[in-house]
Amino acid sequence: MTQQKSSMNRRSFLKSSTLAGGGLMLSFTWLSAFKSAGTTGIADLPGDWVEINGYIKITPDNTIKILNPNPEFGQNVMTSLPMIVAEELDADWKKVVVEMGPHDSVKLGPQFTGGSNSVRMYWRPLRQAGAAARHMLVEAAAQTWSVPVEEITTKGGMLYHEKSGKSGTYGSMATKAATLAVPKDVKLKDSKQFKVIRSAQKNVEGAKIVSGKPLFGLDYQQKGMLIAMIHHPPGFGMKLKSYDATAALKMPGIRDVFTQKLYEDGFEQGGFDTRSFNDLLVVVGNTTWEVMQARKQLKVEWEPAGETKDTMGGRGQKREVVVPGTLESTADQLKKMQEYAAKPAQQLRKDGDPETAFKNAAQIIERTYTAPFLAHNCMEPMNFFAHVTDEKALVAGPLQAPGWSEPTLAKLLNLPADKIEIQMTRMGGGFGRRAYGQYMFEAALISKKVKAPVKLVYTREDDMTYGIYRPMYTATYRAALDANKKLIGFHVKGGGIPEHAIHANRFPAGAVDNYLAEGWQIPSNITIGAFRAPRSNFNAAAEQSFLDELAEAMGKDPIDFRLKLLQRAKEAPVGRNNEYDAARYAEVLRLVKEKSGWGKPENAQYSRGVAAYFCHASYAAHVVDIVMKEGKPYVEKVTSAVDCGIVVNPDAAANMVQGAVVDGIGNAFYGGLTHKDGVPVQNNFHTYRMIRMPEAPKKVEVHFVQNDIDPTGLGEPPFPPVFGAVANALYKAASKRLYQQPYAPQLETPKAF
Repeated sequence: MTQQKSSMNRRSFLKSSTLAGGGLMLSFTWLSAFKSAGTTGIADLPGDWVEINGYIKITPDNTIKILNPNPEFGQNVMTSLPMIVAEELDADWKKVVVEMGPHDSVKLGPQFTGGSNSVRMYWRPLRQAGAAARHMLVEAAAQTWSVPVEEITTKGGMLYHEKSGKSGTYGSMATKAATLAVPKDVKLKDSKQFKVIRSAQKNVEGAKIVSGKPLFGLDYQQKGMLIAMIHHPPGFGMKLKSYDATAALKMPGIRDVFTQKLYEDGFEQGGFDTRSFNDLLVVVGNTTWEVMQARKQLKVEWEPAGETKDTMGGRGQKREVVVPGTLESTADQLKKMQEYAAKPAQQLRKDGDPETAFKNAAQIIERTYTAPFLAHNCMEPMNFFAHVTDEKALVAGPLQAPGWSEPTLAKLLNLPADKIEIQMTRMGGGFGRRAYGQYMFEAALISKKVKAPVKLVYTREDDMTYGIYRPMYTATYRAALDANKKLIGFHVKGGGIPEHAIHANRFPAGAVDNYLAEGWQIPSNITIGAFRAPRSNFNAAAEQSFLDELAEAMGKDPIDFRLKLLQRAKEAPVGRNNEYDAARYAEVLRLVKEKSGWGKPENAQYSRGVAAYFCHASYAAHVVDIVMKEGKPYVEKVTSAVDCGIVVNPDAAANMVQGAVVDGIGNAFYGGLTHKDGVPVQNNFHTYRMIRMPEAPKKVEVHFVQNDIDPTGLGEPPFPPVFGAVANALYKAASKRLYQQPYAPQLETPKAF
């Protein structure tokens, strides 16, 4: 057993014995003194993670209920987080009941699913919660049986005293345990003792999902509920000029048509607040179909919005952000990015003397990579329910960051936070899109206006044209080689609309004596936001493609080349700010090399590409195997290696990696959103191409590095290197290097090469 010091106290470890028939309820509160207003991200949270919420309810009949604190959108935290509690509690997992915990900003802080943080944040505190509860149950049994505490053992929700032969359930000791003091020091299990953690457990909501039980926001119903839809401008940089709703109001089931501002002038937005269109034209009616048909009858005129200003808060600062009024087009954006790329940029990191290295180089390799805006395209379009009165508000729906959205909602409704109830439904996808709660704000304001319960629903076209995309990126990579083809200089200069993707302190920084990273960005009115592994998803694609091309120019195997650089970074690192652990990075490469049979004759049938990347504290590597199928490249197999520390639930973890692989292949081949005079050209799946079932790999083989490191991120790290591995495999299959995403259009049009 390992000793874990705890700073818990009775205020942060609430107890209640008011359950019917007695029993025990333990509830850790984490960040109980933390106020979510003004929070912009994980970096703002206190560093002492000892106060976390993990409800444990035990009834006298030995029912053990564990509440999951974090929103669920398919990453399976509904299973994995309660597993952590159950492990230290020493409960029988088969007899544990799991429920979604309530949202409570005061007790729970900013509950957040994103940034691959769920398991990483909760690992120690949830273990403490389970271990503390077990200790109190053991002490209750010792007092009841008049035996020494150290002689009590536990197993599967049972207490045992071997010497006397006495035994009892947790439930039989629960009421007694609730009267005992909370232990200040909690003993945690050694990882070798784990029985629940590291064992494959099925999704606790699996049966409900496949049987169609109401779990998602779109399933939410309430008596008297109306349906609302928003008619927004067709393009970014436009606003409402006038409208005529005469015909729409005559349609069956239509209650009202009106305009509504999302934010009043000067409204101070929080760090995770955003808006694509501020002036909303709203249609409210009885049913979704009726509202959709009425919206088509609106006669609307739009006009240029001109330059606008947003007031942004967060991180204790207040600033004015100027939003350009240009009606942007993709062709012009690409031209503008070329112009900016030729200008001086912000220096992000510099090691050694890269200017001299390039001046003296015998050979310079230079390549530029670009990628388009990407739409999230969650399978469940944005939606939210709201019932707002003058005294209180109930909102319910799919939301990644309720604690971060609640302060803004309270300001918009002019209600105190304790008069707002946020119910979290299961999300039909998120990928960062649902971290931005403007659709919840819209629903609440509409409900307040019509004085009735309302469900706001986006159509797929609304969802795809409403913004909050992955940004548009470009990056130029340069390498300097000496006469012996030794790498002596490395330079990356990246930009984007409206941000760049460069992570200056990641590999190969730290592995090259002369290194320079620069960045630039172009303002835009096209709203962007987090997209599975923000920035990394492009950075990895470009970097890993370039490293392959560099290895080829140097006459080296691409895996061996990377391993040699990582050896340098481990043994004699350059600089002090390297984010990654070179040894762990190298291990995933070795593992994927072994498991994929890299270089073995039996795999000569494949065009193979490799890539590896570090982000969100984890390491992932893929080998992609492409074959030609009916004249087109097809990813038949992918071998993946991941180091995310201790794997809580191997089944769920493997599923996460497989999903990231399929998602990455689809976006690499097909993903892309373009604009013409501010208007998104793609507005549904007939024009925005997604990967289809026959295009998914026949096999995605997932391997995890086995270690005892505390869990790190998993939802995002496997995603970025997929792009690079696909690009490198396509080079072998098509004998052409591809520098622009998506790749499929270039393969279909020979002249594009």
